[in-house]
Amino acid sequence: MARRAKSSGRPPKRGTWAERALAPYRWLRKWLVRLVLVAVIVVLGAVAWYSVMNPGQTPYMRFEARRLGGTVDHSWVPLSAVAPVMARSVVAAEDANFCLHWGFDMEAIRAALEEGSGRGASTLSQQVVKNVYLWQGRNWTRKALEAVITPVVEAMWSKRRIIEVYLNVAEFDEGVFGVDAAAEHYFGLPSANLSPVQAARLAAVLPSPKTRSAAQPSQRLARRAAAILDGAETIRRDGRASCFED
Repeated sequence: MARRAKSSGRPPKRGTWAERALAPYRWLRKWLVRLVLVAVIVVLGAVAWYSVMNPGQTPYMRFEARRLGGTVDHSWVPLSAVAPVMARSVVAAEDANFCLHWGFDMEAIRAALEEGSGRGASTLSQQVVKNVYLWQGRNWTRKALEAVITPVVEAMWSKRRIIEVYLNVAEFDEGVFGVDAAAEHYFGLPSANLSPVQAARLAAVLPSPKTRSAAQPSQRLARRAAAILDGAETIRRDGRASCFED
């Protein structure tokens, strides 16, 4: 017959007062770590997915469709089917050092700070992250998320893919998204047939597409387009288009 272990008669140890007081914080830390890991997995998965799959309607497109009471004009076209000058034009207009940075143009950021934020410093990579994954508007939450996701996009996507997605989700007029829809909307032709002047005008409307027209440019827009035209040719000559051209 087995012998029963003798009981000491003492209650089980419950830990010190400090250990009991810290227990809820340990539980909270454990769950915070789990949430961070889940967030990292979600971000990596979302970025990896769009590195090979084309985004459909972005959150901003869906918002605009509801606001306009219907649908938006949007069609996807591969970069190989877009006139090469169009990609060079948006780089000249929005991010001249696109091939040289890792998602953030530190020179542009320093210049913006020195000028008192009187100018933007967002790269094409940052704009893609905002347009595809986040929302419009200026607030610190979005900027913080953008700062986290942008290096991941730069690490997992090629520069060519970033340009391709950018051209297909950018807004070129109210309810008109993507370069192919914009080329048809303004000039009645596919994006493959855009001339250098037409490409420069499309790039010139990007900062404010709801108030500018590529088909009927103001004098100011025409001057801006002329500068972009020169910049696109400079980028072609000095090799700053090598990271996204075949």
